[in-house]
Amino acid sequence: MFDALKVKNDCVSWIRDFFEHNGNDCNAVIGISGGKDSSIAAALCVEALGKDRVIGVLMPNGEQSDIDMAKLLVKTLDIKHYIVNISDAVTALKASIPLELSTQSTTNLPPRIRMSTLYAISQSHNGRVVNTCNLSEDYVGYSTRYGDAAGDFSPLSHLTVTEVKEIGRLLNLPDVLVDKVPTDGLCGKTDEDNLGFLYSELDRYIRTGVIEDQVKKDRIDRLHKLNQFKLELMPAFEPEIN
Repeated sequence: MFDALKVKNDCVSWIRDFFEHNGNDCNAVIGISGGKDSSIAAALCVEALGKDRVIGVLMPNGEQSDIDMAKLLVKTLDIKHYIVNISDAVTALKASIPLELSTQSTTNLPPRIRMSTLYAISQSHNGRVVNTCNLSEDYVGYSTRYGDAAGDFSPLSHLTVTEVKEIGRLLNLPDVLVDKVPTDGLCGKTDEDNLGFLYSELDRYIRTGVIEDQVKKDRIDRLHKLNQFKLELMPAFEPEIN
């Protein structure tokens, strides 16, 4: 049985402990997309550190249809925030690369620029960058390496989407932020459209090993194996030195 209140309180304590050992006067700097993960991670940091030590960064790429959700979050939490439109940076970088980028490269460019933006702001504010990935996304590699998969600490990476939402309901966030249909923010599709299965199906499979649809099971297993490298340390050659 998942005890959302206990896990929420334990996570808040864990965040405090992280900062005690990794910069007890530092700020938490977090990218705010308007989705549940960044909203809930930000709220956990506010509860752990206080609103004055949490800085949100909104990073639309041109026009963002749900930017109002991100603005609602920073207003609800009453945290300092910046809005940095990355459109010009994306355009300039694409133009400066002397080859035609693949679709995957083009898709992953904005999240990598966002992470550079986060670290630029973090290093200018004595900060630590919050990773907002959850277990469900990580399990099937639904993140951009050195993009949204980067960060200095991760409150949610051992929690499924279902569990994250349960915790979100304890944090006095507007329901629209907790229950917002997740989208990739890259190609306009929902996460579940891209993945080919529901998060509820994935979460159940992760926690119990049970899934009735063999096609979906095979797809989840394939994605998990294919993207396992994203969760591991970079392989490094170790020479034999006498």
